[in-house]
Amino acid sequence: MPDPKILQSFPNPAPGRGYVIEHTHHEFTSVCPMTGHPDFGSITVRYVADRKCVELKSLKQYFHAYRNEGIFFEAVTNKICDDLGAVLRPRSLTVISEWRGRGGITSVITAEWSPT
Repeated sequence: MPDPKILQSFPNPAPGRGYVIEHTHHEFTSVCPMTGHPDFGSITVRYVADRKCVELKSLKQYFHAYRNEGIFFEAVTNKICDDLGAVLRPRSLTVISEWRGRGGITSVITAEWSPT
């Protein structure tokens, strides 16, 4: 399973402003744990930073670490949300995964993070 320690951050340059940051990775891949077939999708991370922002190279490396992981759509979306939430502690965070169709079905999974 990808290690959230891959994720790096940097100080928010405007912590007094509640602005939206959105990153989309269009080439996300993982593996279906039941069939072993590859799954292809895009992951959108949308957040309002508090003190930290995610560093993009580390985010890309984190996403690429899922390439050979057998994991369901729902699980990967929620894990990404939990990992980013734990590292960044943002004001708000939404992770949306959009999966390419297989067998005539496409899937969109949305997870929202909140501090516990």
